[in-house]
Amino acid sequence: MDAVVLAGGYATRLWPITKHRPKMFLPIGSETVIDRIFAELEADERIETVYVSTNERFAPDFREHLKSTDYEKPQLSIEETTAESEKFGVIGALAQLVDREGVTDDLIVLAGDNLISFDVSEFVDFFESRGTPTIAAYDVGSRERAKSYGLVELDGTAVTNFQEKPADPQSTLVSIATYAFPAESLSQLETYLAGDNNPDEPGWFIQWLQERGPVHAFTFDGAWFDIGTPESYLDAVRWALDGETVVAEDATLVDSTLGENVHVMGGARIEDSQVHNAVIFPNTTIRNCEVRDSIIDEETCIENIDFSGALVGAHTDLSASN
Repeated sequence: MDAVVLAGGYATRLWPITKHRPKMFLPIGSETVIDRIFAELEADERIETVYVSTNERFAPDFREHLKSTDYEKPQLSIEETTAESEKFGVIGALAQLVDREGVTDDLIVLAGDNLISFDVSEFVDFFESRGTPTIAAYDVGSRERAKSYGLVELDGTAVTNFQEKPADPQSTLVSIATYAFPAESLSQLETYLAGDNNPDEPGWFIQWLQERGPVHAFTFDGAWFDIGTPESYLDAVRWALDGETVVAEDATLVDSTLGENVHVMGGARIEDSQVHNAVIFPNTTIRNCEVRDSIIDEETCIENIDFSGALVGAHTDLSASN
């Protein structure tokens, strides 16, 4: 079988830190989000080719990134878009990739910006045992939160009902961006799109499939993070670090205190400051500040300011008088 890693989004809700970098390259502890996925797909011998579906703007970033790794399976498959307004939608882009790359095998589809706590090989095992279109499902624990996702109802592992973004969810079990499709179901992508159905949200395609045949759900406990906002990114970092700190060897700390869940990257300098639950990108300088629940991008200098819940773009200078 083959795999597709969806990496074509522009992550506008995370701007400015994702304006010039794919959000899949955001660090989660010592790894990036997407490298966690690549490593698992590389290790599973059933997966032959991993298509990295990205856009023209970020294609050079992915080429350089893949050159710097030892992964053998990933290869780029580039959408002809350079901006959010030009996107084909997830299902539209997936159908184009299947056609463009001539995919004829069973297909695993994963979102490159999702952090999941289960092993991808467990999901593949489940898919192989069922032989039907398969989704991964997670209990988000909140009906309000469930409104933002595809709601799943099950009989055992069989999906009996699927509703994309319901206004009044009756449960909290939702579909996450992890799918598996038998080879014979791939032609249904074009059938679905030809019917003038929603090309963007994958849940509408799953709902359409479920109305026409069996779909099964792999459910899991643990953790799942859809990294689309600063808050969800920091939540993922908090889960990965589990109260620890990560400080690059060439970072400098002077008379400063680091609390829990802090990642300080290379070349950063922190003086006379307190930092808690934050990500500090390379070559940033922080002097006489208190930083909480914040993301400070690279080549930034901040002095004499208290930050909480901040998202500071790269190459920014901010200071206040003492």
